[in-house]
Amino acid sequence: MTASGDRFEGARPHARAVTSGATLMALLAFWEIAARLSGVPAFILPSPSRVASVLVQRFDVIAPEALVTLGEIAGGFLAGTSAGLVAALLMARWRFAEEAFGPLLVVAQALPVFAIAPVLVLWFGFGYMPKIVMSGLIIFFPVATNFFEGLRRTESGLIDLARLNNASAFDTLRLMRVPAALPSLAAGLRIAAAVAPLGAVVGEWVGSSSGLGLLMLHANARMQTDLVFAALFVLVVISLALWASVGLLTRQLLHWSPATA
Repeated sequence: MTASGDRFEGARPHARAVTSGATLMALLAFWEIAARLSGVPAFILPSPSRVASVLVQRFDVIAPEALVTLGEIAGGFLAGTSAGLVAALLMARWRFAEEAFGPLLVVAQALPVFAIAPVLVLWFGFGYMPKIVMSGLIIFFPVATNFFEGLRRTESGLIDLARLNNASAFDTLRLMRVPAALPSLAAGLRIAAAVAPLGAVVGEWVGSSSGLGLLMLHANARMQTDLVFAALFVLVVISLALWASVGLLTRQLLHWSPATA
């Protein structure tokens, strides 16, 4: 690529950031004006300035709850990703594993979180475990299915190359199929990062002694809508940070893939 092309590629993330920032500021300005001019009570539609004020004033309350939710999200992400990777590798290596785990993938996706959350709370109590399990179940499906599809659709040329070199099935999986499937895994991880907070927050709504979900539930019951939005803002920041971190990780993974070499 030419030097001018490099400058263009380097400028694209900056341009996207500027565009996104300008759009966000415009939306906040519209929200502020609408909240002030509409005459709607603050407990129904608080202005962004009011939400920011509550965020600063109640940060000592919000921050500990945010750390609890962050721990649940991180634990669920690690658990769901690990289970998805193992399931995909087993299904790619052995046909009977595909027949055994295939229906479980469908069940994991079909079961609504709201339906199983009370049961998980009943089994594991009000601590971290039910939220980690719920987040893990949500994350498991996109990781397992995307990675398995990548492993299953490895280019035939790579498989033939491994056979010509008398590679074993395990070596073919390790040296050819896994690196070639990394772009699919990266896509699954990005999807997982976007949905990871859902299980934790739902679990906190159903049964919890702490966390942002519980804080929002109690604030909503007291009609403290500004506090609900402040907690929601912190949750969005956590979600964006997780998504950005996974994006950096997946870009590193793609360097190991022959499809992007």
